[in-house]
Amino acid sequence: MLAVRQLAYKVNDLEAAAAAHHRRFGSGPFFVLRHVALASSVHRGVERAFDHSSAYGQWGGVMVELVVQHNPDDSALHEMFPYGSGAEGLHHAALFVDDLEAEIARFAAEGAPLAQLSVTSGGTAFAFVDTRSSLGHMLELYEPTAQLTGFYDFVADAAKGWDGREPVRELG
Repeated sequence: MLAVRQLAYKVNDLEAAAAAHHRRFGSGPFFVLRHVALASSVHRGVERAFDHSSAYGQWGGVMVELVVQHNPDDSALHEMFPYGSGAEGLHHAALFVDDLEAEIARFAAEGAPLAQLSVTSGGTAFAFVDTRSSLGHMLELYEPTAQLTGFYDFVADAAKGWDGREPVRELG
């Protein structure tokens, strides 16, 4: 079974969105990573800049990501929320997969093509497959490396017993 590990929303303002999410749902704390460092990013077969920042918090048993893209380049995010439109909403659900390439191929064979494949400077690859026609949003796929699951654990652990203070925190 491919369980949902994260829900991600495109937002216009990370801090305001994190504060609002916390007020509505009690989620958090949110950890902000600005200008996520990427080694590469390929959107629809073309290498493109994907300059984005994200805030990660815990929402019950699921991580929530709030993401903003800073540059106007085409991306999986801008396919759903065009640059400059001001639109916000659910962009993707994230899943851990055992074999990223095999799952990209499987989804493509089922009519959900690869929209974007990016690799962080730390070597974590993540893929957006276009499931909008069947789900109304994209799916993000990545393999559960020790670095990635450690980050998920860090965010979840911060929420345990959290008193609601300092709902937005910067990551180095």
